[in-house]
Amino acid sequence: MAFLRAGTGSEHPSAIEGRGIRMRAPDMSDYGPWAELRTLSRQHLSPWEPLWTRDELTRSAYRRRLKHYQREAWEDQGYAFLIFGAGDDRLLGGLSLSNVRRGVTQAAALGYWIGQPYAGRGIMSEAVRAALPVFFGVLKLHRIEAATQPVNLPSIRVLERNAFAREGFARSYLKISGAWADHILFARLAGDDANDGAPAA
Repeated sequence: MAFLRAGTGSEHPSAIEGRGIRMRAPDMSDYGPWAELRTLSRQHLSPWEPLWTRDELTRSAYRRRLKHYQREAWEDQGYAFLIFGAGDDRLLGGLSLSNVRRGVTQAAALGYWIGQPYAGRGIMSEAVRAALPVFFGVLKLHRIEAATQPVNLPSIRVLERNAFAREGFARSYLKISGAWADHILFARLAGDDANDGAPAA
């Protein structure tokens, strides 16, 4: 894993590298591949995401999304990355850290998505593995939280392989695909041993 600081000299992560992948903040040049992959993967992704808006995949909506990401990063409230293949620079999915809380909490929420053609290959497990040292070491977070629906077994496997511990069950926790859905709550702490996770398949 390699970490590159933003050009401003801040401690904000700008790029992360893992085995066979690299991650960086999205920009406007990514719109075409992003829209194409999201369109191709709509049936695969929509059961696990908030209801898509009518203009979800338009260039103007993507531009608004980027401005939101940039504002959150500037204010240390969240960080968004796109995941690319290290060899061919092909867009594979995305990973985000949101709801960053400082003070006595030092916590944030992890989210991710993988394009349908690349699901089941261990790519997201590797992306999370590569990102955690940056989140803990560079951003100085103490706790990374994640929530997933009980039926989303691939997402559960990603978290368990990365030593996230199940901490609870939240009824009607998030509004997903237009309906309130129950979620299992996971978390990993900065001091947790990565070897406590399930072995990667």
